[in-house]
Amino acid sequence: MKIPEILMVETIHQPGSLAKVLQVIAEAGLIIDHLNAVRREQGRTLWEITLEMDEETDRSLYGRIDALPTARFVGKSDRVFDRHRGGKIRFSSSIPINTQQVLRDVYTPGVARVCLAIRDNPEQAWQYTSLDRTVAVVTNGTAILGLGNIGALAGLPVMEGKAALFAGLADINAVPILLKETDPQRCVDVICSIADSFGAIQLEDFAAPECFEIEAELRRRLDKPVLHDDQHGTAVVVLAAMHTATRRVGCRIEDCVIGQVGLGAAGIGIVRLLKCHGAVRVKGADRNPAALARLEQLGGIPATLEDIMASCDIVITTTGVRGLIKPEMVRKGQILFALSNPDAEIDPLLALKHGAAFAADGKGINNVLGFPGLFKGALEARAHRFTDEMLLAAAHCIANLTKGDDLVPDPLDRNVHTAVTQAVREAALAGMHAEKIDSLG
Repeated sequence: MKIPEILMVETIHQPGSLAKVLQVIAEAGLIIDHLNAVRREQGRTLWEITLEMDEETDRSLYGRIDALPTARFVGKSDRVFDRHRGGKIRFSSSIPINTQQVLRDVYTPGVARVCLAIRDNPEQAWQYTSLDRTVAVVTNGTAILGLGNIGALAGLPVMEGKAALFAGLADINAVPILLKETDPQRCVDVICSIADSFGAIQLEDFAAPECFEIEAELRRRLDKPVLHDDQHGTAVVVLAAMHTATRRVGCRIEDCVIGQVGLGAAGIGIVRLLKCHGAVRVKGADRNPAALARLEQLGGIPATLEDIMASCDIVITTTGVRGLIKPEMVRKGQILFALSNPDAEIDPLLALKHGAAFAADGKGINNVLGFPGLFKGALEARAHRFTDEMLLAAAHCIANLTKGDDLVPDPLDRNVHTAVTQAVREAALAGMHAEKIDSLG
């Protein structure tokens, strides 16, 4: 598994000194992920150089850098750990509590009036609490990233990261909830028992096939939006990227033969949304017969990896198997999305070199483009559930906001999330209006 390793290197401030360091790195066959000048003083510059390294990488690189006459290897930085120290989220009051009057209003005795108002009319909770901007981010740790079943506690940094993104990109309060439970029915019971605290529920990193049962039962029992982000958030952004890629190649999704390799939570979610969009021929490959049965239920066609690579115009992989796609398997003109994190099934640059028209990995196609706006739009509409129309609206919005040579927009652009929120809200309201007319007719 490749992980970022951050080297601290000091160079003499003169032409070519940094270039010599970079040459040593290039000769080691390593990719520079980030380069930052930390400080410059007394004719020397301290650089922070982030490299993609794995367990097999030859660490003698450090000595070769240190042997350069114009450079010194200082050590390694713990920047990643430093940014997690103390956690990545915090809760604070939305109003200043700075007088006795405010204290009496927001707590006792004033709060009793609001409690009684909500008792008499539960809808008042949407106006007088934070329900309209609060989401539970729930995991049991059975499928964390591409790391597998590492447990809920080990998945907490991911849940905090989701919460930080919700806050930073959509002004939503997201609360990490860890379940020390793997039985689907007990997971459902626990989530239902705490659901009144939240306006919506995001399921995160639940393993397949249990995730399908858990989501379906929560949707049945709860009168509020529930979304398994690994399925539906991923599918939304993949569909958006597919719109961009096919538009530039000059074809339509509906006319393409599409292959999905890996039919876990993400793979099944992608196939389901593609079929909702109108994709006609979708092939799928997986070693699990039950996964292939789910594919067939969705209208997909069971296939092998070799068949998919040889016959499909678009290939999406979500297997978690590094290097699964060999360069010689890439067909000229193919669109290839290798989405497993942290290591893709094939490096996008390698796929392009061997003839792919478009290639991307999970770093470029990231569900952070979807989930903040999906949830904020659902909450603003006070939707009771997520619908396919809401997911499709988000995907089309993301695709329409893509500019230049990009496959998807910049996920840090808050305007993108605002636009997705609006598109999802409008789709939700339209659907609720149609349901109301149907019930009256």
